[in-house]
Amino acid sequence: MQKPFNIGLLIFPDLTPLDFVGPYEVFSRMKNSKVYVIAETKEPIPSERGLFILPDRNLDENIDLDLVLVPGGLGVNRLMENERILNWLREKSKTSKYICSVCTGSLVLAAAGLLNGYKATTHWLSLDVLKLFPNIDVREDRVVIDRDRITGGGVTAGIDFALQVVAEIQGEKAAEEIQLMIEYNPEPPFLSGHPKSANPDLVSETKTSRKKAQDLRKEIAIRSIERLS
Repeated sequence: MQKPFNIGLLIFPDLTPLDFVGPYEVFSRMKNSKVYVIAETKEPIPSERGLFILPDRNLDENIDLDLVLVPGGLGVNRLMENERILNWLREKSKTSKYICSVCTGSLVLAAAGLLNGYKATTHWLSLDVLKLFPNIDVREDRVVIDRDRITGGGVTAGIDFALQVVAEIQGEKAAEEIQLMIEYNPEPPFLSGHPKSANPDLVSETKTSRKKAQDLRKEIAIRSIERLS
């Protein structure tokens, strides 16, 4: 019997729920696959919006993973300086077929040095933070595939990301079947889902309202870069 394709979704306090739930929904429908929800402990993990998620594995349980995914969220700031998490990711990168992220999870991979020499993307608001890391070719695409690194843009891009991962591993037909079953056929009511299509005033207001938080994230990124060097 063929060995299952093992997927590990890393969760942490103050993650963005959809960064995790979108890919989970897609990956859980992959044939001959097993999805593990992994955290530092098995205690319920609070997301940034209050939803609690229960992990089924902790970092100390040695699971052979074919794919590791790091979602994003406010808690990324702490993860970028969490050496236990960073070292776990470095170790998993030695044996996993794919190391992945959605949204600002790419900043955690960058802080671990796992995106050096790769193309990658992140949430549009943190593209300039990712660009601080000198050895990463930052792209503004919704999904970026570069060899064994696959990164997705912000939040809802996690569904697109996961479907492309399925296509990479099991072929387009398998991905299309999952897309059909989850009726992923978006018709957004407004064209404000990305700075390229949103009203420029709205984009400016959004950046201004989050400037303090983004400045803090840049400070953390700079410290991460200094540790890597």
